[in-house]
Amino acid sequence: MSNSKKPENEVEKTGLSRRGFLGATAMTGAGAALVGAAGLGSAVMSRESWAAAVKDAKLKYHVAPGELDDYIGFWSGGHQGEVRVLGIPSMRELMRIPVFNVDSATGWGITNESRAIMGESAKFLNGDCHHPHISMTDGKYDGKYVFINDKANTRVARIRLDIMKCDKMITIPNCQAIHGLRLQKVPYTKYVFANAEFVIPHPNDGKIFDLQHENSYTMYNVIDAEKMEVAFQIIVDGNLDNTDADYTGRFTAATCYNSEKAYDLGGMMRNERDWVVVFDIHAAEKAVKAGKFITLGDSKVPVLDGRKKGDQDSEFTRYIPVPKNPHGCNTSSDGRYFIANGKLSPTVSMIEIAKLPDLFAGKLKDPRDTIAAEPELGLGPLHTTFDGRGNAYTTLFIDSQVVKWNMADAVRAYKGEKVNYIKQKLDVHYQPGHIHASLCETSEADGQWLIALCKFSKDRFLQVGPLHPENDQLIDISGEEMKLVHDGPTYAEPHDCILARRDQIKPKKIWERNDPFFAGTTAMAKKDGINLETDNKVIRDGNKVRVYMTSMAPSYGVQEFTVKQGDEVTVVITNIDQIEDVSHGFVMVNHGVSMEISPQQTASVTFVADKPGLHWYYCSWFCHALHMEMVGRMLVEPA
Repeated sequence: MSNSKKPENEVEKTGLSRRGFLGATAMTGAGAALVGAAGLGSAVMSRESWAAAVKDAKLKYHVAPGELDDYIGFWSGGHQGEVRVLGIPSMRELMRIPVFNVDSATGWGITNESRAIMGESAKFLNGDCHHPHISMTDGKYDGKYVFINDKANTRVARIRLDIMKCDKMITIPNCQAIHGLRLQKVPYTKYVFANAEFVIPHPNDGKIFDLQHENSYTMYNVIDAEKMEVAFQIIVDGNLDNTDADYTGRFTAATCYNSEKAYDLGGMMRNERDWVVVFDIHAAEKAVKAGKFITLGDSKVPVLDGRKKGDQDSEFTRYIPVPKNPHGCNTSSDGRYFIANGKLSPTVSMIEIAKLPDLFAGKLKDPRDTIAAEPELGLGPLHTTFDGRGNAYTTLFIDSQVVKWNMADAVRAYKGEKVNYIKQKLDVHYQPGHIHASLCETSEADGQWLIALCKFSKDRFLQVGPLHPENDQLIDISGEEMKLVHDGPTYAEPHDCILARRDQIKPKKIWERNDPFFAGTTAMAKKDGINLETDNKVIRDGNKVRVYMTSMAPSYGVQEFTVKQGDEVTVVITNIDQIEDVSHGFVMVNHGVSMEISPQQTASVTFVADKPGLHWYYCSWFCHALHMEMVGRMLVEPA
């Protein structure tokens, strides 16, 4: 059998490898590509055509040495708990911003400054971040903040984009697992909207475990974006999934995939329709202002009851039935529709936002009168994005495709016209989840680039063991046809991303000395009578020792200090270099201590000197030809 001739097939005819046949990193498009709307093997290129397509694709996305990308992207770091910064279209990773994780390179989760931001949740060593979103003014990115959720530990964090550091973090009370997150678009990002996913009993003290109990529910959370405090919460039934906001500032919507309030797989799939919950934020604000709220447990956060009681709606929620276990919730960039993606239905539901005032006013008999269309797209629609030209792009998880469809044509077809709203289907590799087009969450959606975040990579990359990388794919959508131009392996489920033009993000090159990021440490130094830019001094306060030093490549201002065994030691370092790129580090050997100190930054770390003897500290960021000589010693006398 082993010597028998293998049957001839299309791969052998063309001389392409199996990976080539599956379309690795080559440009694809309807009719002209190796893989396209009709599926794998629908059209086979010659070697010459293949090479030409690859060359054309490279010209489109290649960013030469010394050139800059047109877009900057923020990727959720998934189970790493960080945010990753990429350039588009090169797909080069530029930076990682630690948020919910411990990062020994920067000292995040180790330094006093970062632990103060993390608060009590600094005890958690993990995070699971899903949805990064950039703050907006008048429906356009303003470049101030990126917000990100932590599903694992029910947190929301804010990243300052001028310094690319997390500056605020809160734990959301009265709920578990923040999943969906979106921002108010107009007039500005006053609120962050965050879904709590799981139904839990209230109070959750071990006396009630029945999810069908009237006191078992989840929360829709409205967070003050500047104060980073929960403004109010709204009780809803069912597991909430994803959310988005309109372009008026009044309405938000959230998908619910477990209207059954079940705890098992079969139960969660029982209903043929679940729902989208629409929230009237203005009405909720009025209710809070009028004192029509309760509080739960030790939390002082105002809580509104947005559940539907029989046929009676609350004044600030409406439940719109949609099929089935809906997942993604996306607002079209023209502001006309909330689009709920069916997941277990081949359809997406287009909710016409202009009809929502009538729905809340009781002028519509049936909530489904708000449905403008329900186009059938394929198997497993999860998320939708937009190009600003009237087209939407939806990921089909089961089909492993991105489908391009026209929203106006879908509405016409829903009304009975014979029109083909599907413009193209593109095979992606494999099982795509989130999808994001350039500027698509704003009124400036420009239809240039699209990212498909694929959950599986299978044979797309070199084998690296049982745990495979995932695959982010870059697709050119500037023309009539989608063209796949780049594969990018990713680690630990990045989940989602967001793209802005590079001119919309204006980060600083070096720190300003009065930055509030290290205001707490500056206040401590002032209390000790220390000038952080000039003083190198050891302050002894009982068994607490504070070591203040400057750093300038290639030396520390304090090269030796002495403490006693058991002393609590705080090391405060100010980098007085003024040249960008000259970052310093501080590592105390065998003490679990490391941190980054970039130009003009002050950073501090506290630890216990529990081991007598000589302990070296050194600069961990290469800063000078004599970088290896940038060292010092801590002398610990026995207790």
